[in-house]
Amino acid sequence: MSLFNAIAINFSVLMAINFAYLPAQNEKKLGSERSKMVEEQIVSRGVSAPRVIDAMHAVPRHRFVPESHRRYSYGDYPLPIGHEQTISQPYIVALMTELLEVDSGSIVLEVGTGSGYQAAVLSEIVREVYSIEIVEPLAERSTAILDSLGYENVHVKAGDGFKGWPEHAPFDAIIVTCAPPQIPQPLLDQLAEGGRLVIPVGEDRQELKRVLRKDGKIVEESGIAVRFVPMTGPAIDSVARGK
Repeated sequence: MSLFNAIAINFSVLMAINFAYLPAQNEKKLGSERSKMVEEQIVSRGVSAPRVIDAMHAVPRHRFVPESHRRYSYGDYPLPIGHEQTISQPYIVALMTELLEVDSGSIVLEVGTGSGYQAAVLSEIVREVYSIEIVEPLAERSTAILDSLGYENVHVKAGDGFKGWPEHAPFDAIIVTCAPPQIPQPLLDQLAEGGRLVIPVGEDRQELKRVLRKDGKIVEESGIAVRFVPMTGPAIDSVARGK
């Protein structure tokens, strides 16, 4: 690693930690905006799982949004977080979390850490979250934010999420926050019996899918149209070349 890259990464981490500390007078206002977000954007659209609603209330989304866009933290849309990546629309985060049907004993794999927000929401509900981010500076930044907020049950690593995290498999649930053209076989292989995989699939047209492993078989369910950043990395490139 060059000195320039080391400085850039360290600066990114320092900025992430600074994002986690806002003047106290802003917290009350932002907390009110978060409550409004949950009621108007999430509950009103049919998300009803109590654990999910509580988690969306608990996690300060603004802590995961870069300073330049923080005033939009509780808006009904995704936001850029750098490196051509986004933090997902709050409703989509809540919907995908609900579809996982996780509880306090669940061990979850997340592919695409991004800002760290989805991992934080999951951490409020489940036992452990293992999250993979292919963009190393984002993995560094999200780790710093999550650590500063005390999310000790989230484990982030930089790597190719297409391959999953076999060392900690099988997973009770897997959530993917980037869109591959087809569901990666390694993720299916790492899904526990009775487990659920929630993933956007497609290129020009994407669809949110839920995959269940039931009695040793894979059952696929189709959902709503969505728009996520594409899955990238050596493994997905290899699959594309093999078409």
